[in-house]
Amino acid sequence: MITLQGFSSVTPTELPELEELQQLAELGAPWMERRLLCEVDAGERRFPVHAYVLGSQRPDAPAVGIFGGVHGLERIGAEVAIAYLRSIVMRLQWDLSLHRMLESMRLVFVPLVNPGGLWLGTRANPRGVDLMRNAPVDSAERVPYLIGGQRISAALPWYRGAKNAQMECESAALCRIVESELLARPFSISVDCHSGFGMSDRVWFPFAHTGRPIAHLPEVHAFAEILDQTLPHHRYVLEPQSRQYLTHGDLWDHLYMSASQRAGTVFLPMTLEMGSWLWVRKNPLQFFSRAGIFNPVIEHRRQRVLRRHVGWLDFVTRAVCSHERWVPARPQRAGHRASALARWYGARA
Repeated sequence: MITLQGFSSVTPTELPELEELQQLAELGAPWMERRLLCEVDAGERRFPVHAYVLGSQRPDAPAVGIFGGVHGLERIGAEVAIAYLRSIVMRLQWDLSLHRMLESMRLVFVPLVNPGGLWLGTRANPRGVDLMRNAPVDSAERVPYLIGGQRISAALPWYRGAKNAQMECESAALCRIVESELLARPFSISVDCHSGFGMSDRVWFPFAHTGRPIAHLPEVHAFAEILDQTLPHHRYVLEPQSRQYLTHGDLWDHLYMSASQRAGTVFLPMTLEMGSWLWVRKNPLQFFSRAGIFNPVIEHRRQRVLRRHVGWLDFVTRAVCSHERWVPARPQRAGHRASALARWYGARA
């Protein structure tokens, strides 16, 4: 059943994304729960951050988490997450196979993590904090100046927040829903939808704060194999974020390390980085717009982006539902780890 308690006073017309999410909540009410995670003030306005949860309530059921809108400038990230939620809600009206799949797995959506930033047109939240630099994770290795996270001033980009301060309400809310709905289960994958890096669509996995491989490298490699085998013409570059640059304060590093302390839990957080430079190359006038640097402006390109990534998110969901058929058993993990080290880390062990 839909949860209406604490619904914000924001009128839907202020953010089109909120209006669409309201419609989807109503359409999905027989099968989907809506939870208010927190509310965010942006000037005189207050915006809700909602989670949309559906599927099996069994504690041993695998789960997928879909997140978007962490950076307010990257509107397309929220749009991709909402488009996939819409696909799920509309299919629930008629798709018996989807109902059967949801009997054995859990789906969690937080499509708009940073509504205040979206309203203001800023990467950061209304307090000037970059939510993806806000976790209590410090890199011991050299990170790029500013872009790796800084505590100099909220007036500069990539501000982490004050040292030893509590996490921002949006960051804390994201962590709470991940800990309760994903980390409490034996197997889960999260996908956080972003834009704004390079000419290719990339899928990053931890770590962001160090070049050291994660413990679940064999599972990531096995996922990469079934992706390559099932969608041989896909355009995604799957790699650790550390191959591109290191950062402080990465939320997904923080949550992955928390999950790693739980026995019997496999949590694979992934970040979809849509290659927005390609959109700018095809339409150079976008470069002169802040929104245009991070989002497809021409409508047919926007539609193409939504089609492509909604299809990939559906692949992730099906992979999680059937994870027992491809996650490597103990005897196979060493081989997958060796292949992963060769693929992503060169000769480094």
